[in-house]
Formats: sequence, structure tokens, C-alpha cells
Amino acid sequence: MRAAAALALLAAASWASAADRPVGAVIDDYVARGLQANLSLRSESLALEQRLAELDAARARFFPEVALAARYTRAQGGRQIELPLAQLLNPAYAALNELLVAQGRPAEFGPIPNESFSFIREREQDTRLTLRQPLYVPAVPAALRAQRALYDAAQFERIALARRLKRDVSVGYLVWMQASKATGIVAASRTLLEENLRVNESLFRNGRITQDLVLRARAELLAVDQQLREAGNARDQARSFLNFLLNDPLASELESGEIAAEVAIVARELETLRAAALDARPEISQLDRSVDAAAARVDLARAARRPTLALGIDAGIEGERYEFGSGRNFSTISLLLNWTFFDGGARAAELRGARAQQRQISVQRDELARQVELEVQQTLDALQTSADSQRTAAARAEAARAAFRIASRKRDEGAISQVEFIDARTALTGAELNLNLTRFALLARQAELDYATAAGNLPAGLGN
Repeated sequence: MRAAAALALLAAASWASAADRPVGAVIDDYVARGLQANLSLRSESLALEQRLAELDAARARFFPEVALAARYTRAQGGRQIELPLAQLLNPAYAALNELLVAQGRPAEFGPIPNESFSFIREREQDTRLTLRQPLYVPAVPAALRAQRALYDAAQFERIALARRLKRDVSVGYLVWMQASKATGIVAASRTLLEENLRVNESLFRNGRITQDLVLRARAELLAVDQQLREAGNARDQARSFLNFLLNDPLASELESGEIAAEVAIVARELETLRAAALDARPEISQLDRSVDAAAARVDLARAARRPTLALGIDAGIEGERYEFGSGRNFSTISLLLNWTFFDGGARAAELRGARAQQRQISVQRDELARQVELEVQQTLDALQTSADSQRTAAARAEAARAAFRIASRKRDEGAISQVEFIDARTALTGAELNLNLTRFALLARQAELDYATAAGNLPAGLGN
């Protein structure tokens, strides 16, 4: 009876309790938590905010710029400007005076000194409002197109990161579940070996077997203890990794989910999956927007060769003091034309560089498309292989359970050797572990195929 109970425990070790929620619902909750709390996704969200700010800055260049400029200067020394009025006018005044005296009239023109003044005023202020409005600046719309494409690319990059996180959380949770169930299977196997050791000790005391069989049973039990520690360590490592993705304390407990005994897949054609992946993968859309941004940078480099025209308006006051009125107020309106004819080939080099970058990103996009097609094929093949392996593993586990039940009855009657019983137990444990592994591997391959084809929607706010 004890052997039958232990066998039942081993057979049920890889099954969830009736109170467990379906594993898909549990994974969905963990994915939602990860998308809210993951630090890498938060960082990508901040990068997206930065791109949005750059887009707003590029859009603002279409509007006029109004600024207040004020300057107040105190000066001392500097260049002196001297006007030689004495040398220029005094000889003429002297000749005129002589003519007046000769006519009996008094001299009317006195000598004058030279005049000098400072080139720089001792006090001066200039306060004005300036307005600059671009009228024709080809670089402005090109820069706006580039920033808009970069912002869109950053959005798709964030979606791609969210999809990778969804895959990693899903696979990480399934790895933890598989390790947890494996720990349960090994623990149930230890219960079997404890029962085996008890039975062998009883048979030895009754003189029906020799002591070496008791020692062999004890050695097998110690080997399973070591296997149990390794399985527990694998479970803890998987739990820590999943909590890392969720930004939770690494030792936080996880919720166990219920998984069906048979996991089915939906057969889909490879070409259909490839076409869906090429249409939906955010990484490809990201590079498409990067190509658009590179094309806009080419236009930006071309625009540097063209003239620019802007309207300038200035109004304010200037003088030695802050005063308003005639002689102090001023206003100007100007058309500002700028056209660079020669720069040593700098703009031509920038244009060549922009074109090369555009071609480089286009090549990267084509390469990524091929990689996506290969990834879809590999994940689909892995999924189909896992499905076949699950059916084989289920049949193997059923056969191992039946064989162990027979071996247990023979052992209780002393009609089987210790080696044969341990082999039956080892085969059963291996079959249960293999079935547990293939079942969760099938779900993990399904999650990887969903990622490769960008299947399923993300939560609101993250895009599809």
C-alpha cells in the first residue's frame, strides 16, 4: 500500500492543484506587471520622451523667435579722435582779419583750438526687442521630417523591447514552473526510495536478502538527495531571474499555474507565419522609420547648399541714458539673406555621408528581414518537434508507471532483485522528468513563436 501511495505521489507531482489558475492567466498577469515595472522598459520610455522633445524643438523652428536684448556699457580710455580744426581754419581766419583791418574794420575772427573726442562713449545702453521669422529655410522642414521619423522609430523600439520582455517573462515563468515540478518529481522519487529502503531493511532483518542490497538502497537515496538539491537550485535561479524581470525582490514567491496534461498547438503554414512576421515585427518597422530619417538627413544636407531668407524686426531705445522719445527710440525691419558659395567641400562631404548612412540602414533592414524569416522557421520547427516529443514522452511515462507498479509488487514479495527495482524506479523518475520537461518546453516554444511572428496584442499604451 505504501508503494502504491508513493507511486501515486510521483505520478501527480507534475500536476497542479485544483486551486491553481490556468498557466496562461498567470503568465498574462506577470507580463502586465513586467511591462509596468521593468527598468529597461522604463529607460526606453524616457528615451521616447527625449525624442518627443526633440520633435517639438524641430517643429518650433517654423515659428518666429522673439527676444529681448539689453546692453549697458561703461568705458574708460580707448582711442581718441582728434579733428585738426586749428590747422584748417585759423590761417583762413587770420587772412580774413587782415582784410578787415585793411578796410578799417575790427578783426572779427578769433583763433579756434583743435577738437578731440573719445571713440568709445563713457556710458552707453542699447535695449531692443528682436523678432526673427524664417521665410525660406529648406533645412527646417527636412529636420522636422528627420525628427518625426526618429520619434516613430523610438516608438517601435519601445514596442520591440516590450515584446521581448513579454517573451522573456513567459519563458522565464515556464522555466520556473518546469523546475518547480521537477523538484516535486524528485521529492516524490525520494519518497519511493525511502519506502524501498524500509522494505529492504525489513527483508534483511528477516534474512531474505543480503546487506549489500540495503546499502545499495541507501546509496540511491543519497543520490536522489543530491539531485533534489540541484533541482531546488535550478528552481531558485529561475525564480530570481523572473523576479529580476518584474523588478521585484529576487526571493519573492511566485504563483503556480495549472497546465493541462496534453498541450495542443495550432498548425500554421510557414509562409503565412513569415508574411505575418514581416508585416508585424516592430524591429522591421523601426528600421523602416530609420530609413525615412536617413532620407530626411540627405535632404537636410542638400538644403545646406540653398540660400535662406528670414525677416528681422528690431525696436528699442539707445543712448547714454535710459530715455524714451525722439532721438532715443528706433526701429528697423530687414530681410536677411544668407547663401554660402564655398566651404571647402564640407557640405558635399556631409551629403555623401548621409547617402551612405541611408544605404547602410537599408541593408540592415533587408538583413533583419532575412533573420526574421529564419527565426520564424527555426521556432516553428522547434515547436513541432516539441509537440512530437510530448506525445512520445507521455507514452513513455505511462509505460514506466505500469512497469514500476509491477516491480513494486514483485519487490514486496521478494521476487525481484534490487537492481531491477531501482532500474524501474530510475526509469519512472526519468520518464516523469522528461514528460515535465517536454510539456513546458512546448509552451516555451509557443511563446517564442508568438514573439517571432509578433502575435498577440500588448496592453494599452504600448501598441501592437
